[in-house]
Amino acid sequence: MSSGFDNPGGLGGLRGVPRPEDEGFASVADQVAQVPTRPGCYLWKDAKGEVIYVGKAKNLRARMRQYVTLSDERAKIPLMMQVVRGFDYVVVDNEHEALVLERNLIAQYHPYFNVDYKDDKSYPFIAITESDAFPAIKYTRERHRKGTRYFGPYTDARAARQTIDTLRKVIPICTATCAEWKKAKRYLDSHPDDLAVANLVLAQRGRPCFFHHVGLGPGVCVGAVSTTDYARNVRQVERFLSGKRRDVVDELTDQMQEAAADLEFERAGRLKRRLEVINGLEDHQQVVFSTNVNLDLIGVYREETISAACVFVVREGLTVRSTEFILNKGNDVGEEELVEGFLKRYYDETADIPAEVDVEVELADADLLAEWLSAKKGHACRIHVPKRGDKHRLLQMATQNAHFALNRYMVRTGYADDRTNQALLQLESALALDAPPLRIECFDISTLHGRFTVASMIVFTNGKPDKGQYRRFKIRAELDEANDFLSMSEVLGRRYSPERMADERFGSRPDLLVVDGGKPQLTAAIEQLEELGLDIPVCGLAKSDEEVFVPWDETPIVLPSGSASLYLIKQVRDESHRFAITFHRELRDKAMTVGVLDEIPGVGPKRKKAIMRHFGSLKRLRAASPEQIAEVKGVPEQVAQDIWAELRAWDAERDSVAKKAE
Repeated sequence: MSSGFDNPGGLGGLRGVPRPEDEGFASVADQVAQVPTRPGCYLWKDAKGEVIYVGKAKNLRARMRQYVTLSDERAKIPLMMQVVRGFDYVVVDNEHEALVLERNLIAQYHPYFNVDYKDDKSYPFIAITESDAFPAIKYTRERHRKGTRYFGPYTDARAARQTIDTLRKVIPICTATCAEWKKAKRYLDSHPDDLAVANLVLAQRGRPCFFHHVGLGPGVCVGAVSTTDYARNVRQVERFLSGKRRDVVDELTDQMQEAAADLEFERAGRLKRRLEVINGLEDHQQVVFSTNVNLDLIGVYREETISAACVFVVREGLTVRSTEFILNKGNDVGEEELVEGFLKRYYDETADIPAEVDVEVELADADLLAEWLSAKKGHACRIHVPKRGDKHRLLQMATQNAHFALNRYMVRTGYADDRTNQALLQLESALALDAPPLRIECFDISTLHGRFTVASMIVFTNGKPDKGQYRRFKIRAELDEANDFLSMSEVLGRRYSPERMADERFGSRPDLLVVDGGKPQLTAAIEQLEELGLDIPVCGLAKSDEEVFVPWDETPIVLPSGSASLYLIKQVRDESHRFAITFHRELRDKAMTVGVLDEIPGVGPKRKKAIMRHFGSLKRLRAASPEQIAEVKGVPEQVAQDIWAELRAWDAERDSVAKKAE
């Protein structure tokens, strides 16, 4: 790092802020006012002095002030600042240095609030030991040895090993696990003066290894290959792993033709077989671009507190590989922050940087990230958001693969079950329940200015939807306008009447009743339950600020952002809304469609009955063509045409009404 550091002594050049227990401790806000207005990185710390978040800034003071004044609108900020008790900062010369330092600090401290991989396991790489006289290829999970070039990471260990096996069939190269190669390495390391005549020395000292016998090893162990020829093989391997396979094909083709011209038919045959292996690989790869483009496409799929990223690596127009990663943040951080955090994490480790990185969301620091990647690789790299075409299509495919990867992870680890149990326990504590709410019932009202008013009842058992217990109700009260209070009172009175409570089809008594809405809906629920003489725990969930209203407090409860309990209760609320609006649309569409038939000249009760009996449902009637309607016995062609035209007009009006209702 440059000399732009403040106070290079101490903790890696970090300038500290006093802890609360220190004498003369001032508030964090007061301390932020003293931070310089230069580029750098900041580290928020908790009461124990542990780093919980690392960020970078062009202007440290202005950026950190956004945190202490809560003017940063990200959902995690209020929760994070509740536990912040101090900070450190590092001043650097420019934004590029701040970006590099930020990544290093995140790797060092693994802060809780930063985007990172879900687990700390190291991913496999393919490595070439370039510092050796005869470099070898190896499968490894370490990536910090000097003189070694790494390719990856791979998330599929089997795919990495298969790549090595296939590559050695194409280009003879030693493997670092070969005992004879290790002996040759030890000798040459201890006798550097013999490097010039290494193949002669090894021919006298060594013995052939198994790989040389079967044609996979070049014969370093017995001096069968010169350092010049072996170096050419190593360069081919590195180009192959970098995605430049056509360069390798062209070079092997030239060698084959040269061997044939020199009448070295056995050598030409070996080279031909190697070319066939490469061509066989390309037959199994998906050609996605007609040009030799080199790019990475990164798709991300998020759940509430976890997500997955999928990287499609395209080299020379071919999909070379796809890798998938599980991340420790999801909907609890913004999509831009999540994608940017992954880019920093992924490209900090890999040396395989393309000319273009395609992502799904515009990044505020796209130019800075592109500058970092360009400097890291030594050639221009840009961050791009494709809107159409092949890149957009492939990016959507990467997102779909990220979704599948996240589902596999959740099933494999039991993540969903753990989160559900955690959510139920958190709800028990937050809502002062006697036990975890194993059965939750939620009600929602859907109406259009008092017309077609319906209510939904959905049930979650053990934290999961229990669709066999779902019920829906038509509100019987005559309403001139929307009245959620009256509608909620009616549906709860019907659901929790003695007759329904004794009906096994409605299941057991709920452990928690949730109503969609704020104080008015909660008040209606409480009054109705009191009238029925029932003591059922109840709460209301407001959609705007995700606030939970409870009977015993005027101030709503705010469940922590990203918590399992908030995710569960939002899922319950959203499911009840979906179920209610679906029923509302069915009633509205049915009334509209049946009613419109009555207004068409030539369609009386008999014909209407015949039409409905013929098609069996309103959905099929609306999808029918004029010719299909005319197939109904007793319906003339002109009447069929009038019916079709009128239904199209009603469909257009229905769509307009649906938008207003939602």
